[in-house]
Amino acid sequence: MKLPTGFYLLKDSKKYRLMGEKIIVKMKLSEIVLSPVENSFKNLKKEGIIMTKKELIKAVLAGRDVDHIPYSMWSHVPGVDRDPEAITKKTVDFYHKYDVDIIKTMNNGMYSCEDFGVQVDYSDVLTGGVAKVTYTPVQTGEDWAKVQEVSIDEGALKREQTYLKRLLEELKGEEVPVVFTAFSPVTTANKLCGGKIQEFVKEGYGKLIHQALDHIAETTAKLVARVTEMGADGIFFATQLSSFAMSTEAFYEEYGKPYDLKVLEASRGWCNVLHAHGDDIMFDLLKDYPVQVFNYHAWQSLPSMGEAAACTGKTLMCGIERMDITKHHKNAIRNEIYESIRQTGGKHLILAPGCVIRYPLDEEMLAYVKKVKVEIEKALLK
Repeated sequence: MKLPTGFYLLKDSKKYRLMGEKIIVKMKLSEIVLSPVENSFKNLKKEGIIMTKKELIKAVLAGRDVDHIPYSMWSHVPGVDRDPEAITKKTVDFYHKYDVDIIKTMNNGMYSCEDFGVQVDYSDVLTGGVAKVTYTPVQTGEDWAKVQEVSIDEGALKREQTYLKRLLEELKGEEVPVVFTAFSPVTTANKLCGGKIQEFVKEGYGKLIHQALDHIAETTAKLVARVTEMGADGIFFATQLSSFAMSTEAFYEEYGKPYDLKVLEASRGWCNVLHAHGDDIMFDLLKDYPVQVFNYHAWQSLPSMGEAAACTGKTLMCGIERMDITKHHKNAIRNEIYESIRQTGGKHLILAPGCVIRYPLDEEMLAYVKKVKVEIEKALLK
């Protein structure tokens, strides 16, 4: 028996400590033993002696002093990520094993375009590769007119809601934030045409593309509204074309941002995360998006952590280069965690990789991330 997962005994409550299954309360020269924990933790929570993971994240978002810096990690789960029951188990097991402070749903990375007609080969994902689109419904410019709104009550979109529903049921009582992964409409649209959306714009199909984006955004907004109504604490909103390596600012200003904002406005969550994917992100365009948390490939893309914190006014959820975990670069991980805490002062910070950790996962390296985080935060914030 132990303090339930999702709760912390606050270190600044000097009178309290955990001893096996008991909470020891120091009272001058004597001690009062509260046991078992489950019979007493509700009262301790009421008195502010213990804090849930949700309370920890809310405190970080508000800029309040906290006992320790929260952290998170996530991955894809190839082979099972289109099976709601199996992916739920994998997600819960990951949460319990690594004790992350916020859970990002580990959805299939292509789910947003499946119901629009995309076909995908996932065979390379298990060995560290990426999914490959084998068929796209948009082959010609005129095909954009065929892209219509799809139902969120069937197909892949329904499947991902079933995953979330089961996940929330399994986590009942855990008091940990869950953010549901959603994709920007232009990200989905680009997958519908095999990555050629900018070519179609140049060929003069902009009007038809805008019509298609309207339908995709409407579908995505309905999904986001639904999942936050179901109990997700927010969304993890992934944009994959909002970098200078992938498109231009003019393109994203016209074909990306307006539809992004429509989706973000649909969220009823308190913890919405913007994921700015890739190298050389369009920071000026993204920094004022209406989200509470900013996630990007820090150390792979500018700005620095300190600049991002100062200029967004948001909580950063990043600081670790994901490929350093995959490639066993322990010294690099150490330095990234050190610099992330140093540059932000440990405020408005959730330490995390800038993106999904690739398969195959190395359990020793994943455990190393938290071990070093604890060591460095103690040294810097003592």
